[in-house]
Order: sequence, then structure tokens, then C-alpha cells
Amino acid sequence: MNIIVCLKQVPDTETQIKIAPEGKSIVKDDIKWVMNPYDEFGVEEALKLKEKFGGEVTVVGLGPKRVTESIRTALAMGADKGILINDDALEGSDSFATAKALATAIKDLDYDLIFTGQRGVDDDMGVVGASIAEFLGIPQLSVIVKMEVAEDGKSLTAHRPVEGQVLVIESSLPALVTTQKGLNEPRYATLPGIMKAKRKPLEEKTLADLGLDPAQFGEGGRKVKILEITPPPKRTEGKIVEGETPQEKAAGLAKLLHEEAKIF
Repeated sequence: MNIIVCLKQVPDTETQIKIAPEGKSIVKDDIKWVMNPYDEFGVEEALKLKEKFGGEVTVVGLGPKRVTESIRTALAMGADKGILINDDALEGSDSFATAKALATAIKDLDYDLIFTGQRGVDDDMGVVGASIAEFLGIPQLSVIVKMEVAEDGKSLTAHRPVEGQVLVIESSLPALVTTQKGLNEPRYATLPGIMKAKRKPLEEKTLADLGLDPAQFGEGGRKVKILEITPPPKRTEGKIVEGETPQEKAAGLAKLLHEEAKIF
């Protein structure tokens, strides 16, 4: 079974994000970049299926040269080869353009299954996976927390949480699955895996290599425009309810909820 995992490199969730002076992007200096956490579930699930069915796992990333670090991480976990789509014209592309470039790179590859994270923790759009599936004309199963591929490798059954219940979906292959927390526990890259990753093939492609028009990408090609990025409002300081007894504290809390919080 040949599996493709699309990954995105995002700022570490512990990184302090600063808004750039123009108010439409973030300051990227001194940011620690990591593999999108939801994509890690895709890498792990692909490796588990490879261990069961055999085949290859190919990791496809898009972005500047630094994205190779995240691709190498996936290779160190056990993936077989990587592809990086790297072109200056991609800077500032929206989710639609990103999906188009990824789908174009994938369409001529031999694959049975594609994994993407259900969303990126930076832009939080959650549409790249569905758009790739649409471009490729294959079924898409989103926000999956459990899945099983049939023994003949021709279909899969997946579980998707919906409003406190579970939706069980069956699909033929090839298909695209967007992965959610709970699907698995991603493994750590071992030292031998890290050493092997340095020797695994990692191909780099430009938009010209893919036969795509650079004018359709970047800020100029965006269908979704960013008008402004603003920080969340500052939290007000908390208050300690004073009182000698629990009854006094309860009365004080009720007064604050009524007079200041306006809850009742």
C-alpha cells in the first residue's frame, strides 16, 4: 500500500507570536518551526499501515527551504521519501492555492491513501485536505479518530465524532483522510531513524516543474484576503472573594456575579 502524507510547518504552539507592523502577517524572526501537530497523526497512521500492508510512505510539504526540517522529521519516524514544493511565488498563498499545488504534485504519484491534518494550528482554516480531494476527484473523510483498512486494501471504515455521537463511514480507495487527535499516538524519531533520514531521498520541485502558473499563487492569487490581524483582548485581573466563612464568601461571589459580571 502506497500512502502520501501532506504536512505543513507551523510555529511551535509555545512560541510567542507577534503581529508584523503592516498588521496582516506575523513576525517570523526567531520563531521555532515544527510539524503541524495534526499532521503528525497522519504520519503515524501511514507508518502503521505500511507496517501491516507493506508499500511506501511519501511525505509532501510546501513552503520555504526550512520545511525540509519537518519532512526529515517524518522520514526519521519511518517515512520513505519526501517531496518539497519550494518556490518564492508561493509566499502568501491561501489554502486554495496551497491545495492546488499539493494536488498537482500528488496526481502523478502512485497512491492508495492520502493523509492530511484536519487543520493547521496557525491559519486554522481546515480546508486544504478537502480541496486536495476535490482536485484529485477522490473521496474525502474528515476529522477521523479511528480507521481500519480492509484486508484486501481496497476500502476503509472510519469513525468521525459528531455532536456527542460517532459517524461510521465506509469508503473505497483511493481516498483522502484528515486526521484528528485521538486517532493514534505519534512515535518519536529514534537516533538510528534520524541518521537514516539523512540518506533518504528528498526531491524539491518548483511551480514551473509542476506546470503551474506563478501568477495564480502568492498574495496576488489569493481568493481569501487578510484584511487585518489583531491580538486577543487582554484579560482583566481576577478577584479574590474575601470572607471569614464559606457563607460570607458565597454571598460576596453572588454579589460580584450580579453587579459586575451581570450574569443574573
